[in-house]
Amino acid sequence: MATLALGAVGSSLGASFLPTIGGISGAALGQAAGAIAGQYIDQSLFASSGQPRVIEGPRLSELDVTTSTEGRPIVRTYGRNRVSGEMIWATKFEEEIVTDTQTSSGSSGGKGGGGSRNSSVTTTEYFYYANFAIALSEGELLRLGQVWANGNELNLSDFTYRFYKGSETQAPDSLIEAKEGAGNAPAYRGLAYIVFERMPLEEFGNRIPQLSFEIFRRLDDFEEDINAIGLIPSAGEYVYENEQLTKDLGVGFTQPENTHTHQGLSDWDVSINQLKDEIPNVKNISLFVSWFGTDLRVSHCQLKPGVDDREKVILGRNWSVSNQSRFSAHLVSLDQGRPAYGGTPSDETVVSAIQDLKTRGFKVTFNPFILMDVPAGNSLPDPYNPGSFQAVYPWRGRITVDPAPDQTGSPDKTSAATGQLQNFIGSASSSDFSVFGNTVTYTGPAEWSYRRMVLHYAHLCASAGGVDSFVLGSEMRGVTTIRNEINAFPMVDALVALAADVRGILGPGCKLTYGADWTEYFGHQPSDGSGDVYFHLDPLWGSANIDAVGIDCYWPLSDWRQGQLHLDAETYASPYELAYLQGNIAGGEGYDWYYANDEDRQGQIRTPITDGLGKPWVFRFKDIKSWWGNYHYNRPGGVEAVSPTNWVPQSKPIWLMEIGCPAVHLGSNQPNLFIDPKSSESHLPHFSNGTRDEYIQRRYITALINYFTPGGEGFFSPNNPLSLGYVGRMVDPERIYVYTWDARPYPAFPANLDVWGDGENWLRGHWLNGRVGSVSLAALVSQIMIEYGFDDFAPPPLNGIVEGYLLDRIMSARDALQPLE
Repeated sequence: MATLALGAVGSSLGASFLPTIGGISGAALGQAAGAIAGQYIDQSLFASSGQPRVIEGPRLSELDVTTSTEGRPIVRTYGRNRVSGEMIWATKFEEEIVTDTQTSSGSSGGKGGGGSRNSSVTTTEYFYYANFAIALSEGELLRLGQVWANGNELNLSDFTYRFYKGSETQAPDSLIEAKEGAGNAPAYRGLAYIVFERMPLEEFGNRIPQLSFEIFRRLDDFEEDINAIGLIPSAGEYVYENEQLTKDLGVGFTQPENTHTHQGLSDWDVSINQLKDEIPNVKNISLFVSWFGTDLRVSHCQLKPGVDDREKVILGRNWSVSNQSRFSAHLVSLDQGRPAYGGTPSDETVVSAIQDLKTRGFKVTFNPFILMDVPAGNSLPDPYNPGSFQAVYPWRGRITVDPAPDQTGSPDKTSAATGQLQNFIGSASSSDFSVFGNTVTYTGPAEWSYRRMVLHYAHLCASAGGVDSFVLGSEMRGVTTIRNEINAFPMVDALVALAADVRGILGPGCKLTYGADWTEYFGHQPSDGSGDVYFHLDPLWGSANIDAVGIDCYWPLSDWRQGQLHLDAETYASPYELAYLQGNIAGGEGYDWYYANDEDRQGQIRTPITDGLGKPWVFRFKDIKSWWGNYHYNRPGGVEAVSPTNWVPQSKPIWLMEIGCPAVHLGSNQPNLFIDPKSSESHLPHFSNGTRDEYIQRRYITALINYFTPGGEGFFSPNNPLSLGYVGRMVDPERIYVYTWDARPYPAFPANLDVWGDGENWLRGHWLNGRVGSVSLAALVSQIMIEYGFDDFAPPPLNGIVEGYLLDRIMSARDALQPLE
């Protein structure tokens, strides 16, 4: 009684005098304090009386559950939706009775006493569990996303559940069949539903909570057409770790390091699970891992693994990359008070990521990557603008000699170029590395060079059991185009030697390539008036150790302007038309014509691409068919050489190592651009108004993939007896890597800006996380028409993305379509 009485008094006083603390009301705090005091009094009274005390917890008088509403329609969903569903099956609650008796002894006290008494407290508690199934949607779903109970996200790993996507071949649930009897359980084919088995109800007040579910249904083939993808963020010390790790904050406090969802899994596991569900046909994953470049001057640039915090303590783990500890590694610079990038993924984490991807059935392409850590306020001389300081967080492709080509005093085309490049290339050899388990140590020259970075990861990949393919680097056009005094290209020669070394480490079963920029792969034509044309990468492409020509392919596929008063609008209605975008793959800018300057671009004054020798393809960055199918002849001084380079026509496949488009208005005009306020490279595409546009991203990717896959115009392999036995397709459709998927799971990324400072970049960036699973307006309208029985219709061109749409009741086709207008 004292417990009840003082609890009530405490509640009243707390409501009047105590503040709300941590979301807990003053009344609740007062009630708790009063109850504790009352419980102490009650225990003292019962103990002194010597009478056994029996405590019985609350018990439900009814063990039935509420059934669903009779005759309510099953919802029909499209894209991403949040639904509550309908109960379609349940058993009575299961009751578990737990009784516990505790006995205590003590003196009876009192004058003349001296005896002792035993007292006991018997507690009986009742726990309840529910078995039930909830129908979610008609039709087959793509996947189940987040689940909420009474408005709070549910950690599904705490429960036993089974999700059925709604296929026409799904089998009955094992629990339902066990309860109803063999042959008596429906399979609910064509209906997506979820079954919870023995859900504990205590935390929900001994009742089934109000549940809601995030569900996804695809309507077109966009997701299914993607066979390969690039996996980022490349930086993040444990971003690729599948084991859940904990950060020690000191004084007894900890926080998760790589778990930012309520699914009971690491961020990596959640994200890769989402990838498998949402883009089910991905076979090849390009795993990006970064070191940091420190200077645009190639003679001063060091490539180092880095950390984002010297003081971070991860329980049970010590960060280590290439002999570097957290205290000796490069410390990433700050941007607005927080690290500009995450640190380099630890070697242990990289190995675990490779092995986990392989276990899941993916082929791993390893991609060593360079992020330039050149912060604002740096005092580094700019090789491109003598007397100025270097641009902030620039593109790695801008690393070059000092001064840069075309600047007075540049070492380009002199012997001094070799000396500057050698510092960057380095002299580390394969024998300088030792592997102990999953640890790679280095004992070679004291250098932070390109060779050290690439060879380190070749050995690390070998320690992980090998990878399917390995990239020697990417988009290094600022150094691959530098010549010495005999018009040779030292960096290209270095890549050829590096390919041989990596082959020796990873063996003949690993495919090797280099990811050349789309402006780099086909040749070097300096704008110095010399007339020079060099197929400078041909020594690499023709090397016996290179298995494919890799291209980071961000070709402009449109030249659209706002309004209708421009050349392309005379033929096409919008930039979203696939015929328009695909027509500019082997056409348009970079194929038929180019803009000589910005003024010409503004006025759409297009200069035809010619060469005077009947081979305009040597200047066409889009004409891969001609480049791939012909011998290459250098033209020093504009005069074609007598002998070709070592490139053999059609001898190797082309891999598109990156394709993608930002989700921004007119992104297809300049798909290589991105929005990142900290970087000097942050720009909008030509003529873009900067608004978010996920549809142009989807159409750009669709255009390229469809063009080079079976049935597409670019899906061909001419028969050439000089191809050294290669008989595959020009562009391998299994090696069109879409950029990009993030190992940080959606929606934790991009929403959690306290953890990840680049979250806002997602809005108009290249990410597919959070965008696949949406539906195009055209596909949605067509699907609704089909489901209403129309088989002869021609909707007008419809542009746009619908994140989610739901029909929750019986209605006419007109009523279903009208909200989409």
